[in-house]
Amino acid sequence: MPGNDSAGLPDEAFFTPGTSSFTEFLAAHRPGLLPTAPALPPGVPVAPGRFPHGTTVLALTFRDGVLIAGDRRATMGNLIAQRDLEKVHPADEHTAVAFAGTVGLALDMVRLYQVELAHFEKIEGVPMTLGAKATRLAAMIRQNLAQAMRGLVVVPLLVGYDLTGPGGGRGRIFGFDAAGGLYEKQDFHVEGSGSPYARGALKKLYRPSLTRREAALAALQALYDAADDDSATGGPDLHRRIYPVLSAITEDGYERLPGPETEELARETVRQRATRPDGPHATAD
Repeated sequence: MPGNDSAGLPDEAFFTPGTSSFTEFLAAHRPGLLPTAPALPPGVPVAPGRFPHGTTVLALTFRDGVLIAGDRRATMGNLIAQRDLEKVHPADEHTAVAFAGTVGLALDMVRLYQVELAHFEKIEGVPMTLGAKATRLAAMIRQNLAQAMRGLVVVPLLVGYDLTGPGGGRGRIFGFDAAGGLYEKQDFHVEGSGSPYARGALKKLYRPSLTRREAALAALQALYDAADDDSATGGPDLHRRIYPVLSAITEDGYERLPGPETEELARETVRQRATRPDGPHATAD
């Protein structure tokens, strides 16, 4: 951030009218504080296996909004670096972001994005539209392209409840690529190394009329399938009481499912797998 003058007061940058983007303000005055700033000198090789890496995250729309979920495991090469990583975070009242990729950079990017949305609303007096939020996050990812090309990739997943959509509010899902490409997804989307398996589960379990509970169970079944075939994805850990993060966004705003509810749903998923190891079959809507 800009510093203070000799009297200890904030310098002129704080009082000069400018952009409503906190990221652009930071880039102009203290670019070294951006998470996308080069962490290593050019030419120094990066070994991605030396840094904690997080997967798998997913989202699906349901009858009243959108649900976003993530497993809790972070790996570093062939090691489990963390068992209880938080990959799903609220961005504002009606928006949430999850990530797959290099954990340190991802967490800094999420924090910066949260400040970005709050700063815009304070300066402009209104929140960004959901489409603008997705575009702003895409620009932040694009700034990390140099790091991504060296193996330090961050791929977020953005969801929100659009209060201004045609025909009333609805849940929306946005995916990105490592170069900042932005893609709106329909019904559901998955990111991370376990995505092929989780996506296959959601294809058979998804239907538009899902209740919040049914959507949460579908998400847990998809993460269970991912953990079954992908060593970087962690399943429900009943002994340590570590369960995936489940959050829902509706017209009423963001809500992380309470711990007891998440535990009950996770145990129900494990009980179902005890009788049907390959998971539930698709049901008619």
